[in-house]
Amino acid sequence: MSDVQIHPTAIVDAEAQIGSGTLIGPYCVIGPGVTLGKNCWLQHHVTLCGPMRAGTGNKFYAYSSIGQQTQDLKYAGEPTYLEIGDDNTFREFVTVNRSTTSKGKTRIGSRGNFLAYSHIGHDCAVGDEVIFSNNGTLGGHVEVGDNAVMGGLTAVHQFCRIGRFAITGGCSKIVQDVPPFMIADGNPAEIRGVNLVGLERKDFPSENVKWIKEAFRLIYRSKYNTRQAMEAIGKELPSTPEVDEIVAFIQDSERGIIR
Repeated sequence: MSDVQIHPTAIVDAEAQIGSGTLIGPYCVIGPGVTLGKNCWLQHHVTLCGPMRAGTGNKFYAYSSIGQQTQDLKYAGEPTYLEIGDDNTFREFVTVNRSTTSKGKTRIGSRGNFLAYSHIGHDCAVGDEVIFSNNGTLGGHVEVGDNAVMGGLTAVHQFCRIGRFAITGGCSKIVQDVPPFMIADGNPAEIRGVNLVGLERKDFPSENVKWIKEAFRLIYRSKYNTRQAMEAIGKELPSTPEVDEIVAFIQDSERGIIR
């Protein structure tokens, strides 16, 4: 643990592995089975529980509690797992739970920004460059795609999926899947449109955005049901990466999509 700075009031288990350049502030508690990469930063009163592994450059703000055991009542006591990528920010009071069984794993990608009181439940899979606004909450087994944005106080039911570049409005109740590139808002949520601002910020070509909007029109603004909309997309729209992604996402949906 060369070049690691540990405040005298912090408690770091002898079995924890701490990368060089990491700073551990006052009253932090790091348990056995925790592996931290290089140049992480723990402000104060941070709790990390293992088995968990986090990559380089992660920031943990005060009172975040990362890697606690699942809240699932089926948990039988075996070692379970959490894996975190690089350069994430976990703000105050964020909670992340490990998987329920040793066969699963809670996974978080890289460069995410998780604002205060966000919660990621057991066995979730969260992609890269996501933003969770304050109190964004995931039940167990939720999947969140890259570049998705969770509005403040959004609650996502277990086993739902949030597609890539999707965004939810504040106080939304998500009980089915949100397809990629879409805006979901309301209680219960409805699909309101295409996340044009998010796509523009990531420099999506205008021609690609045009076909995303056409797919949205056929699914949500036509007389078709979901099956008929998929058939219409296959007949009327070109096979672009984004259109194909929307179609594959819907075809793979087990809970159905938000309408």
